Amino acid sequence: MVESLPFGRGKILGALLGVLAIPIFWFAPLPLEPRAQHALAITAFMVIFWIVELVPHAVTGLLGCWLFWALQVAPIRTAFAGFSNSEAPWFLLGALLIGLMVTESGLAKRLAFTILSLVGSSFSRILLAFILTNLVLTVLIPAGPPRVILLCTIVLGALTSFGVDHKSNIAKALIIGVVFSATLNDKTILASTPAILARSLIIEHGDVPVYWSQWLIAYAPLGLANIFIIWWLMMRLYPPEKKELPGGQSYLRQQLEVLGPWNAQEKRAAFWTFVAVALWATDRLHGVSPAVIGLGVGLAATLPGIGVLTMGDMKKLNFFIVLFMGTALSMAEVLRDTGAVTVLSDSMFRFIAPLIHNTNDSTIVLYWAAFAAHLVLASETSMIAVSMPLVMNFSLEHQLNPLALGFVWSFATGGKLFIYQSLVLIAGHTFGSYDAKDIMKVGVFFLFVEWFLLLLIVPFYWPLIGIG
Repeated sequence: MVESLPFGRGKILGALLGVLAIPIFWFAPLPLEPRAQHALAITAFMVIFWIVELVPHAVTGLLGCWLFWALQVAPIRTAFAGFSNSEAPWFLLGALLIGLMVTESGLAKRLAFTILSLVGSSFSRILLAFILTNLVLTVLIPAGPPRVILLCTIVLGALTSFGVDHKSNIAKALIIGVVFSATLNDKTILASTPAILARSLIIEHGDVPVYWSQWLIAYAPLGLANIFIIWWLMMRLYPPEKKELPGGQSYLRQQLEVLGPWNAQEKRAAFWTFVAVALWATDRLHGVSPAVIGLGVGLAATLPGIGVLTMGDMKKLNFFIVLFMGTALSMAEVLRDTGAVTVLSDSMFRFIAPLIHNTNDSTIVLYWAAFAAHLVLASETSMIAVSMPLVMNFSLEHQLNPLALGFVWSFATGGKLFIYQSLVLIAGHTFGSYDAKDIMKVGVFFLFVEWFLLLLIVPFYWPLIGIG
């Protein structure tokens, strides 16, 4: 019986629809080339399974790639091209190794407590310190959920010293501030899984270079503005029960004292992190790929004597994320190789293409189109994997700047109204301080604010840095 399975009825029905999608699309009398039609049939299966999440995304991706190969839709070199022809999975693996090094060595916790202990006892300063700390840690921990868990754990400890409940306005402001700053930072800094995937797809399907430093500079105005917007909004929506919180400062300093002096692991982690960030920030000068830098530093972190990570630490690494990215890129390559990407692109942009005449018009249309698509494809990574090749194909066919359109589309996936749309929101929700109404309220505000900010930077700022 369905009730005895560890899955909900909706997931079972969704999975059944995904399985049926293969024969339905495979044999449907469509005016398409056979390989393109067969590729679309397997892609439909993958997308539906990604939506219902019956099995891990990586498993779905591997099944889809295997089907491309086993059913002779594409040769093995194309069916698994995402692992050999793209640097994105290796960029992500290196970033994950660096993030694991920073967290396991204790460097992330030390940096967080150090920054937070310097701001004073007023609530407004403490809130701003958590937002700024999140920004710093985004570069060091390239995954939103562990970053949110780390900072929200510190918040809960501080709340006890503040003498307030985890449902108080103080708790809501701090945790929601951490969560939303994490989701927005993951877009403005090339560190998160969706951002790394978006960069790779823009390079491969848009045929333009994308540098780590270029990504940072392009979104810098948004990143700086978001710091103060998040701080202002939290202060207005959740006015604190206490404006002065001296107990929290003593808690933070005590935790810093418990850590003691810097140990060898932290020093090595700080050194390798500095090397990675310095090389990433100057990649436009030396031309070394961010993936080469990230994986090189990540592997150095595993070497005895000079590294930080042990075999026990390595077992904590989520290799499924790397597999998922590789399969997502492989799917995109199969769609391009079979010509199916053109079919999907024409279908997707049939109604909105007449509204787009230049990059400025595309800011409005693509932003809201991406938001609508993200409501269906809840996973940001799935959303980018399926849609970015279509956006790049459209930009090249209509002589639009693929880099500008790719940046707009990538950022637009950050709009969120529901907790299910982001693992970061889910991670923050486990601390029990906010509910769905809070996310809806804050999400609607940022949905329009970020759109307005894009309308300002796309026509006025991006041309100044070569994105026109």
